[in-house]
Amino acid sequence: MDQLDQHIVIDWTSCRGHGLCAELLPEHIALDEWGYPLVGGAPVPAGTVRRARRAAADCPVLALALTPGRAG
Repeated sequence: MDQLDQHIVIDWTSCRGHGLCAELLPEHIALDEWGYPLVGGAPVPAGTVRRARRAAADCPVLALALTPGRAG
């Protein structure tokens, strides 16, 4: 069975640049000069998935999500 990696995705129509996601996941999300999130597209390591889910749930406009994608 293939391992499914979790990836961070941003709903750009909902995002308002609050920056909470970058505070909760600084190793995966940086902010641009206007305060909007920048994600590299790399899979979220298994040890960080729980915090990534919390960041998605705590987003004031629910613009952050984790989606599964096939490894490799």
